[in-house]
Amino acid sequence: MATHQSVDPSTGGVKQGFAAFGSIAVGIILLMNGVLQLLEGISAISTDKIIVAGPQYTYQWSTTGWGWVHVVLGVIIVLVGMAVMTGAAWARVLAIFVAALSIVANFLWLPYYPWWSVLLIALNMFAIWALATWQPRRA
Repeated sequence: MATHQSVDPSTGGVKQGFAAFGSIAVGIILLMNGVLQLLEGISAISTDKIIVAGPQYTYQWSTTGWGWVHVVLGVIIVLVGMAVMTGAAWARVLAIFVAALSIVANFLWLPYYPWWSVLLIALNMFAIWALATWQPRRA
């Protein structure tokens, strides 16, 4: 006779399972996010025609300046993504911080590439939620 474990609302069974999956996926998402930001930065540095400077706005830098921001942030995100894959607690905390930095950078990058920025902001918000919600001691 098979026994079924009941889902106790106080432990958040389904929520914890989804957050645990999300935390594992966050390592992969951070790796992809870092590589894509790195490529985005290289494209901006090389003054590619893909990135079009929009109208004047308060936080305007040259595309080369933004390119270097994305290159540095991309390298950091790749390293943190690899650390998250190890499951270390310090890596999860650092990943939350780096994802928040990425949200700020992509918010300021909105005038140059709005749809891409919104996508990366959403991915980083999911990463922060998953990393902050998952409690490995309960999973």
